[in-house]
Amino acid sequence: MSHAASANTVSQLDQEKLRGDKLKRRAHTRSMIARVLTYVLLIAMTILIIFPLLIVLITSFTPNKQTQTWPPKVIPSSFTFDNYISLFQRMPIGKQMLNTVIFAGAVTIFSVFFDALAAYGLSRIDFKGRGFLLGILIATMMIPSMALLIPVYKLLASMNLVNSYWGIIIPRLADVGGIFLLRQFFISLPKDLDNAARIDGAGEFRIFLQIVLPNAKSAVLVVAMFNFMGNWNDLLWPLIMTSKPETRTITAGLAMLTGHGSSVTPYGVVMAGALISALPLLIIFFFIQKSFVQGIAMTGIK
Repeated sequence: MSHAASANTVSQLDQEKLRGDKLKRRAHTRSMIARVLTYVLLIAMTILIIFPLLIVLITSFTPNKQTQTWPPKVIPSSFTFDNYISLFQRMPIGKQMLNTVIFAGAVTIFSVFFDALAAYGLSRIDFKGRGFLLGILIATMMIPSMALLIPVYKLLASMNLVNSYWGIIIPRLADVGGIFLLRQFFISLPKDLDNAARIDGAGEFRIFLQIVLPNAKSAVLVVAMFNFMGNWNDLLWPLIMTSKPETRTITAGLAMLTGHGSSVTPYGVVMAGALISALPLLIIFFFIQKSFVQGIAMTGIK
């Protein structure tokens, strides 16, 4: 009897072990299937994201006649550098790139500084009407930017700032979205740091520069990158405020290529200009992508 009971016990243990092994294999199989599906989805999304850039790259080396054919061909029968040569002949690409760097760079520097300064006052300094002032600033975001184009243009034209750097820079010196984002981040910083600095005799501006800003590098980087990309790619405002080729930004210059002396749009030339315009942003993002992604994550956590 004891021998039969022990045999049954061993048999039950073997069956439980086999059942456990089957469950483990099923879980492993499900995990592998889920991982494969995840990789397939990520690869498909990556292709969808990169595909437009590949089209721009290929079209920029495609002869202009082939860009007008129907149905369009993804891979042309021949490649050429004529589009880039024509681009440099049609527009002062170097000067317009310089204008874009000055415009986007200056706006980013000034806007980040003023946004951070305003965010510091709205988050770290207690004063009467602070909440009301913040509400007014947020309410201005509901005003369509198109409604302000003509008044702002007339104001700057009366100051003789058309076709000048300051004409396109001044209206972008501050951004309510940047103020709000930095304010939310500054609120999360402990106020004990401010109080300790005040006890040591530090003023508000010194606290802002030496304590708050260094502890908000991630949020400042995010605001700066969004500012730089937005102004680098901006078309409407530089196009309105500039009328000479040598004062335009590269996006405004490329817009003027459409139908340049002809009823046919030179898509190859336009794509060559678009690729040259996008390269600086791609290079910058390549070097700061780790800090940029980390900054977005930390800002979201805060």
